[in-house]
Amino acid sequence: MRMRIKVDRSVCAGHALCAAREPLVYLLDADGYCNSDGVLVPSGLEEQARRGAMVCPEAAITLWDEASSDS
Repeated sequence: MRMRIKVDRSVCAGHALCAAREPLVYLLDADGYCNSDGVLVPSGLEEQARRGAMVCPEAAITLWDEASSDS
């Protein structure tokens, strides 16, 4: 299984705690908002993705596992 990041940009307030906690997983745009919506989590960084999502004060980040094949 592969993990993807979903960011609700309408909820994200730009605290950037996700990127501060896990900079290898979460990227920010020029305004400091999480820019990782739809990003596939690199293999081996799934736990880091979970930790970064957990520190979001707005709970704007969700993670989901998808099948190995793109459909």
